[in-house]
Amino acid sequence: MALILNIETATTNCSVALSKDGKTIALKEDSRNGYSHAEKLHVFIDDVLKEANISKTELNAIAISKGPGSYTGLRIGVSAAKGLSFALDKPLISVPTLDALAQQISCDNGVVVAMLDARRMEVYSAIYDSKHNQIRETQAQILDETSFTDYLEKGKVYFIGNGVEKTKELISHHNAIFIEDRLPSANDMGVLAFSKYKKRGTEDVAYFEPYYLKDFVALKPKS
Repeated sequence: MALILNIETATTNCSVALSKDGKTIALKEDSRNGYSHAEKLHVFIDDVLKEANISKTELNAIAISKGPGSYTGLRIGVSAAKGLSFALDKPLISVPTLDALAQQISCDNGVVVAMLDARRMEVYSAIYDSKHNQIRETQAQILDETSFTDYLEKGKVYFIGNGVEKTKELISHHNAIFIEDRLPSANDMGVLAFSKYKKRGTEDVAYFEPYYLKDFVALKPKS
Protein backbone atom coordinates (compact mmCIF):
# COMPACT_ATOMS: atom_id res chain seq x y z
CA MET A 1 0.00 0.00 0.00
CA ALA A 2 1.25 3.47 -0.88
CA LEU A 3 -0.13 6.63 0.69
CA ILE A 4 0.96 9.69 -1.30
CA LEU A 5 0.26 13.33 -0.52
CA ASN A 6 -0.31 15.21 -3.80
CA ILE A 7 0.15 18.98 -4.03
CA GLU A 8 -0.98 21.13 -6.99
CA THR A 9 -0.32 24.89 -7.05
CA ALA A 10 0.58 25.62 -10.68
CA THR A 11 -2.51 27.80 -11.26
CA THR A 12 -5.07 29.61 -9.10
CA ASN A 13 -6.31 26.22 -7.88
CA CYS A 14 -4.79 25.50 -4.48
CA SER A 15 -5.28 21.74 -4.41
CA VAL A 16 -4.21 18.91 -2.10
CA ALA A 17 -5.16 15.25 -2.32
CA LEU A 18 -4.28 12.11 -0.44
CA SER A 19 -4.14 9.02 -2.62
CA LYS A 20 -3.95 5.34 -1.76
CA ASP A 21 -2.40 3.17 -4.46
CA GLY A 22 -3.23 5.84 -7.01
CA LYS A 23 -6.83 6.49 -5.95
CA THR A 24 -7.87 9.71 -4.21
CA ILE A 25 -9.23 9.16 -0.70
CA ALA A 26 -9.32 12.81 0.42
CA LEU A 27 -9.31 16.10 -1.49
CA LYS A 28 -9.32 19.77 -0.56
CA GLU A 29 -9.03 22.56 -3.12
CA ASP A 30 -10.08 26.13 -3.81
CA SER A 31 -9.79 28.08 -7.06
CA ARG A 32 -12.35 30.78 -6.29
CA ASN A 33 -10.27 33.58 -4.88
CA GLY A 34 -7.17 33.86 -7.03
CA TYR A 35 -3.82 32.81 -5.60
CA SER A 36 -4.51 31.78 -2.01
CA HIS A 37 -1.74 29.19 -1.78
CA ALA A 38 0.37 30.94 0.84
CA GLU A 39 -2.59 31.12 3.22
CA LYS A 40 -4.34 27.83 2.49
CA LEU A 41 -1.87 25.20 1.34
CA HIS A 42 -0.69 23.98 4.73
CA VAL A 43 -4.24 24.16 6.10
CA PHE A 44 -5.45 21.96 3.24
CA ILE A 45 -2.62 19.48 3.87
CA ASP A 46 -3.69 19.13 7.49
CA ASP A 47 -7.35 18.87 6.44
CA VAL A 48 -6.91 15.95 4.02
CA LEU A 49 -4.76 14.03 6.48
CA LYS A 50 -7.32 14.59 9.23
CA GLU A 51 -10.19 13.55 6.94
CA ALA A 52 -8.43 10.28 6.12
CA ASN A 53 -7.26 9.79 9.70
CA ILE A 54 -3.66 9.54 8.49
CA SER A 55 -0.62 11.03 10.21
CA LYS A 56 2.22 12.61 8.25
CA THR A 57 4.57 9.87 9.37
CA GLU A 58 2.35 7.25 7.67
CA LEU A 59 2.84 8.82 4.26
CA ASN A 60 4.98 6.90 1.78
CA ALA A 61 5.81 9.85 -0.48
CA ILE A 62 5.13 13.48 -1.30
CA ALA A 63 4.14 14.35 -4.88
CA ILE A 64 4.33 17.83 -6.35
CA SER A 65 2.99 19.27 -9.59
CA LYS A 66 6.24 20.44 -11.21
CA GLY A 67 4.94 22.89 -13.84
CA PRO A 68 4.78 24.67 -16.11
CA GLY A 69 2.55 27.28 -14.54
CA SER A 70 2.57 30.30 -12.28
CA TYR A 71 6.04 31.16 -11.00
CA THR A 72 4.77 32.14 -7.55
CA GLY A 73 2.33 29.25 -7.28
CA LEU A 74 4.94 26.68 -8.24
CA ARG A 75 7.49 28.09 -5.82
CA ILE A 76 5.04 27.88 -2.92
CA GLY A 77 4.03 24.32 -3.74
CA VAL A 78 7.55 23.06 -4.34
CA SER A 79 8.83 24.69 -1.16
CA ALA A 80 6.09 23.02 0.88
CA ALA A 81 6.65 19.62 -0.75
CA LYS A 82 10.42 19.75 -0.30
CA GLY A 83 10.01 20.81 3.32
CA LEU A 84 7.70 17.90 4.07
CA SER A 85 9.88 15.44 2.18
CA PHE A 86 12.99 16.51 4.06
CA ALA A 87 11.37 16.75 7.50
CA LEU A 88 9.59 13.39 7.20
CA ASP A 89 12.41 11.66 5.28
CA LYS A 90 9.95 10.66 2.55
CA PRO A 91 10.70 10.47 -1.19
CA LEU A 92 9.72 13.40 -3.40
CA ILE A 93 7.90 12.66 -6.67
CA SER A 94 7.32 15.25 -9.38
CA VAL A 95 4.34 15.09 -11.74
CA PRO A 96 4.26 17.22 -14.91
CA THR A 97 1.32 19.60 -14.54
CA LEU A 98 0.01 19.11 -18.07
CA ASP A 99 0.20 15.31 -17.78
CA ALA A 100 -2.14 15.45 -14.80
CA LEU A 101 -4.45 17.96 -16.49
CA ALA A 102 -4.83 15.67 -19.52
CA GLN A 103 -6.07 12.92 -17.21
CA GLN A 104 -9.37 14.81 -16.87
CA ILE A 105 -10.32 13.95 -20.46
CA SER A 106 -11.68 10.49 -21.28
CA CYS A 107 -12.05 9.79 -25.00
CA ASP A 108 -11.89 6.77 -27.29
CA ASN A 109 -10.13 8.54 -30.13
CA GLY A 110 -8.64 11.88 -31.05
CA VAL A 111 -6.04 13.83 -29.11
CA VAL A 112 -5.98 15.97 -25.98
CA VAL A 113 -4.31 19.37 -25.83
CA ALA A 114 -3.67 20.35 -22.22
CA MET A 115 -2.95 24.06 -22.04
CA LEU A 116 -2.27 26.72 -19.44
CA ASP A 117 -2.65 30.45 -19.97
CA ALA A 118 0.59 32.38 -19.92
CA ARG A 119 0.03 35.97 -21.09
CA ARG A 120 -1.36 37.79 -24.09
CA MET A 121 -1.88 35.06 -26.75
CA GLU A 122 0.65 32.72 -25.17
CA VAL A 123 0.09 29.30 -23.64
CA TYR A 124 2.01 26.35 -22.27
CA SER A 125 0.72 23.22 -23.98
CA ALA A 126 1.37 19.52 -24.51
CA ILE A 127 -0.48 16.98 -26.64
CA TYR A 128 -1.60 13.46 -25.72
CA ASP A 129 -3.29 10.54 -27.44
CA SER A 130 -6.55 9.03 -26.18
CA LYS A 131 -4.60 6.84 -23.72
CA HIS A 132 -2.85 9.87 -22.23
CA ASN A 133 0.51 9.08 -23.81
CA GLN A 134 2.34 12.30 -24.67
CA ILE A 135 2.76 12.67 -28.43
CA ARG A 136 4.11 16.23 -28.49
CA GLU A 137 6.36 17.66 -25.83
CA THR A 138 5.48 20.62 -23.67
CA GLN A 139 5.96 23.90 -25.48
CA ALA A 140 5.60 27.59 -24.78
CA GLN A 141 3.82 28.87 -27.86
CA ILE A 142 2.09 31.90 -29.31
CA LEU A 143 -1.36 31.02 -30.59
CA ASP A 144 -2.73 31.93 -33.99
CA GLU A 145 -5.45 30.66 -36.34
CA THR A 146 -3.22 27.86 -37.64
CA SER A 147 -2.25 26.42 -34.25
CA PHE A 148 -2.88 22.67 -33.99
CA THR A 149 -4.09 22.47 -37.62
CA ASP A 150 -2.22 19.22 -38.30
CA TYR A 151 -4.10 17.50 -35.47
CA LEU A 152 -7.48 19.09 -36.21
CA GLU A 153 -7.39 17.88 -39.81
CA LYS A 154 -6.92 14.28 -38.64
CA GLY A 155 -9.69 14.05 -36.02
CA LYS A 156 -11.17 15.34 -32.79
CA VAL A 157 -9.01 17.56 -30.62
CA TYR A 158 -10.02 18.12 -27.01
CA PHE A 159 -8.69 21.36 -25.52
CA ILE A 160 -8.58 21.62 -21.72
CA GLY A 161 -7.16 24.09 -19.21
CA ASN A 162 -7.33 27.81 -18.60
CA GLY A 163 -5.79 28.47 -22.00
CA VAL A 164 -9.02 27.35 -23.65
CA GLU A 165 -10.77 30.73 -23.49
CA LYS A 166 -8.24 32.49 -25.69
CA THR A 167 -7.87 29.45 -27.96
CA LYS A 168 -11.57 29.24 -28.83
CA GLU A 169 -11.45 32.86 -29.97
CA LEU A 170 -8.97 31.88 -32.68
CA ILE A 171 -9.87 28.32 -33.67
CA SER A 172 -13.27 27.45 -35.13
CA HIS A 173 -12.47 24.07 -36.70
CA HIS A 174 -15.32 21.53 -36.55
CA ASN A 175 -13.02 18.98 -34.87
CA ALA A 176 -12.16 21.32 -31.99
CA ILE A 177 -13.84 20.47 -28.69
CA PHE A 178 -13.31 22.99 -25.89
CA ILE A 179 -13.56 21.80 -22.28
CA GLU A 180 -13.99 24.98 -20.29
CA ASP A 181 -13.52 25.92 -16.62
CA ARG A 182 -10.98 23.20 -15.84
CA LEU A 183 -7.74 23.64 -13.92
CA PRO A 184 -5.02 21.21 -12.85
CA SER A 185 -6.04 19.36 -9.70
CA ALA A 186 -4.26 17.18 -7.17
CA ASN A 187 -7.15 14.77 -7.68
CA ASP A 188 -5.59 13.71 -11.00
CA MET A 189 -2.02 13.36 -9.73
CA GLY A 190 -2.46 10.17 -7.72
CA VAL A 191 -2.33 7.63 -10.55
CA LEU A 192 0.74 9.27 -12.08
CA ALA A 193 2.54 9.66 -8.77
CA PHE A 194 1.84 6.02 -7.83
CA SER A 195 3.24 4.84 -11.17
CA LYS A 196 6.47 6.75 -10.55
CA TYR A 197 6.59 5.57 -6.93
CA LYS A 198 6.51 1.92 -8.03
CA LYS A 199 9.40 2.63 -10.41
CA ARG A 200 11.29 4.58 -7.74
CA GLY A 201 11.09 7.66 -9.92
CA THR A 202 11.95 10.16 -7.22
CA GLU A 203 13.70 13.53 -7.11
CA ASP A 204 16.73 14.79 -5.25
CA VAL A 205 15.11 17.02 -2.63
CA ALA A 206 18.13 19.29 -2.35
CA TYR A 207 18.31 20.12 -6.04
CA PHE A 208 14.79 19.78 -7.41
CA GLU A 209 13.32 22.93 -8.98
CA PRO A 210 9.98 23.65 -10.70
CA TYR A 211 9.79 23.35 -14.48
CA TYR A 212 9.67 26.84 -15.96
CA LEU A 213 9.27 27.66 -19.63
CA LYS A 214 10.67 31.03 -20.66
CA ASP A 215 10.81 31.35 -24.44
CA PHE A 216 7.68 31.57 -26.57
CA VAL A 217 7.80 30.54 -30.20
CA ALA A 218 5.33 31.50 -32.91
CA LEU A 219 4.61 28.28 -34.79
CA LYS A 220 4.45 28.77 -38.56
CA PRO A 221 2.08 26.71 -40.73
CA LYS A 222 3.67 24.17 -43.02
CA SER A 223 3.84 25.23 -46.65
